[in-house]
Amino acid sequence: MDKRFLGILVAIVIIFAGIFAFSQHSNNKTDSSSTSSSSGQASNHLQGLGQKGVTLLEYGDYECPVCSEYWQPLKQVQTQFNSQIYFQFRNLPLSQIHPNAFASARAAEAAGLQGKYFQMHDLLYQNQDPTGQSGWVASKDPLTYFTSYAQQIGLNVDQFKQDYAGSKVNDTINADLTAFNKTGQQMATPTFFLDGKYIDNSQLVDSKTGQVSTTKFATLINAEIAKKAQ
Repeated sequence: MDKRFLGILVAIVIIFAGIFAFSQHSNNKTDSSSTSSSSGQASNHLQGLGQKGVTLLEYGDYECPVCSEYWQPLKQVQTQFNSQIYFQFRNLPLSQIHPNAFASARAAEAAGLQGKYFQMHDLLYQNQDPTGQSGWVASKDPLTYFTSYAQQIGLNVDQFKQDYAGSKVNDTINADLTAFNKTGQQMATPTFFLDGKYIDNSQLVDSKTGQVSTTKFATLINAEIAKKAQ
């Protein structure tokens, strides 16, 4: 093989390797507009009594339409297993494709500082427009919507705004992103772990209807509870 041609091939391989490495770095970086800090701790938002010692963890994005599809079925599963397991939610805002994802995560974390994380969590999904054409998802000033939700759930609005703009909530969200990256899973929402074990979303969808299945959730949870009991 001609040495000059071989040299060109090697150069092309090096260039593509560099592009791939940069792409991977970009896909996994934290929000560049936030004030990241190494002092941030991953969030620990829990619902349920956890009597069986089992935890279902969701990494989600409030602007993600697929997460919205899981929201109501998950609430049904929570009602069914409320006394038995913990339900945990952590932030995974996919800011590259969802412009207001990080802002909505800040709103939830700010509400959490006043003890009403899941009330804000529910309002964000309840008022999400899956088409992205209206509401807080499409707004250039989503804080206007978030402030309205804060009033609805009885927050101190001035404190909410201060916390929303503060570094503490940003640090928590970035810590959640760091925690997710350590799992080795691809950045996608929603992503579920049952007692630390990754669940492929295909296990949670009815193959005939294509809808999220509460029955499939229940089957996996019951199996984990039985395993724990052994």
